[in-house]
Amino acid sequence: MTSTPTSPAANAAIVQHLFDEPPAGYEGFIFDCDGTLADSMPLHFAAWRAAFSAAGAPFTFSWDLFMRRAGKTLEITVAELNQEFSTQLDVDAVAAAQRKSYDELLPQVGPVASVVAFARERLGRHPMAVASGGDRVTVRRTLTSLGILPWFGAVVTAEDVVHGKPAPDLFLLAAERIAVPPQKCLVFEDSLLGIEAAHRAEMGAVLVRRSGTLPG
Repeated sequence: MTSTPTSPAANAAIVQHLFDEPPAGYEGFIFDCDGTLADSMPLHFAAWRAAFSAAGAPFTFSWDLFMRRAGKTLEITVAELNQEFSTQLDVDAVAAAQRKSYDELLPQVGPVASVVAFARERLGRHPMAVASGGDRVTVRRTLTSLGILPWFGAVVTAEDVVHGKPAPDLFLLAAERIAVPPQKCLVFEDSLLGIEAAHRAEMGAVLVRRSGTLPG
């Protein structure tokens, strides 16, 4: 009998990440981090569940609830959930607990193989950047864990802009830092908020789709 995987890493191992082959002609490539380059979403989800449980949140933090806010900062996520569920959770405390829990899970993170392979093929041929709604320390640690941080000429995170996704600011700043016009950039994203941000930046966009078993 085959046992059912229970850890975030085990769940991540039995899913696929798919995207349609993008058109040619782009000069620069911008990648989201979590769920796009790094198969870290199950780890972030587990960290959120632990943080909300420790805070005594009265609502169930489901995968759907998680994905509807993918791309937003931790603090904004907690604040929006407070509003949605009429709770008064300590925004900074819950966000700090999520970061701590994710840091403990980080050694389990793996790559989104198809996207990393695409980036590897363009390494040294095209400028590339990462644009993530996460915080700088966590994003850089994730990319370092995957061994791909040196591939990118710029890593832009939530601390670098006033407005996060779906505003275009992250992607526009990433394009500026790799010196490629926005219209010549192609964005890889796993969230609809990120795709909207790419379109608002007048960039091409590729949606990385996750299929298979999802965390509970």
